[in-house]
Amino acid sequence: MLISNHIEKVRNGLREGRFTSEAAVSQGILLPALHELGWPVFDTAIVIPEFSVEGRRVDYALCHPENRPSVFIEVKKVGLSEGADRQLFEYAFHLGVPMAILTDGQEWSFYLPGEQGRYDERRVYKLDLLEREISEAESRLDRYLSYRNVCSGAALKAARSDYQNVARVRIIETNLPKAWEALLKDQDSLLLDLLSEKVEDICGYKPDLDICSQFLEMQIQNSKHHDKYEPEINNPIKQTKPFTPETGTIRARTVDNFNFVFKGKNFPARSARDVMTKLFQLLSQEDSGFLDRFASRKHGKKRRYIAREKSDLYPGRPDLVEQHSVEVVAGWWLGTNYSRRNIQDIIELALEVAGPQLRNRVKANVL
Repeated sequence: MLISNHIEKVRNGLREGRFTSEAAVSQGILLPALHELGWPVFDTAIVIPEFSVEGRRVDYALCHPENRPSVFIEVKKVGLSEGADRQLFEYAFHLGVPMAILTDGQEWSFYLPGEQGRYDERRVYKLDLLEREISEAESRLDRYLSYRNVCSGAALKAARSDYQNVARVRIIETNLPKAWEALLKDQDSLLLDLLSEKVEDICGYKPDLDICSQFLEMQIQNSKHHDKYEPEINNPIKQTKPFTPETGTIRARTVDNFNFVFKGKNFPARSARDVMTKLFQLLSQEDSGFLDRFASRKHGKKRRYIAREKSDLYPGRPDLVEQHSVEVVAGWWLGTNYSRRNIQDIIELALEVAGPQLRNRVKANVL
């Protein structure tokens, strides 16, 4: 009988409720499966029933070489395997057995006891014979449990490889919410671009990055207070006041209300981008090494705030290069496709690079 034929027979028996005890699971499911997987089930030096561990017993020890366990198997009655992994792990830990299997005939859980984490986190794979396709069940049983693979070490190698993939996915899933929260909070410029372009795709109008920035701020507030996002854009052209979390609305500020102070002198500006551009020009005039030092600092995830070649400002985005680049001084290009919040961060970095004496004589806030 092929292992696939045995799996089909077991599936029918499970549906009919024929396996009513641990003994029935062992004799009707496990041992025939081991036989089909190449194990000499009648050689008690290789397939050892009731293997003794400090006065307690593991249902089966699969050995290679003889009398040296490579796999422990614990058998439970159908539907009663929950919580039995603790006992199985204690047995495996005591003798350093690298692989352990817990099965009630329907569900097969494959573990690597020596790995890190809770018991369930050390599970490589869980196979349900009634839920998985026969081909999948056959493949997994052969991969982890065939006599050939266990003896050659291929089974343990495959289990460890699969465990690393499971652990990697678990770590990724744990950190996805943190990453998303960080993207919203930091307002990554690439995220703002994507949001702006998607709005344009949907309605034909491309919003300013500041509106996108305020929307993301509102999402953060909503996640904290479970409030409904209700934007109030009084005038998208002539803006009046910035976003205020207290009111939970989006409002804009006047286009002519930007200015900054440099060494005691007030400089008017038309926009936040204008503030940034003029400030970079003044800082470079004051300190000939400023732009080189600023360019050496860590910038955005994939972009350079300032560069000798303007194509370096927006890698892979020639459309942005032409529309949102300004030559602040000869041979130095500054990117301007940023929200006010991003621009304020860039200004703060510039003042940090400029040094404390000059920084203390500059007042520039575009928020």
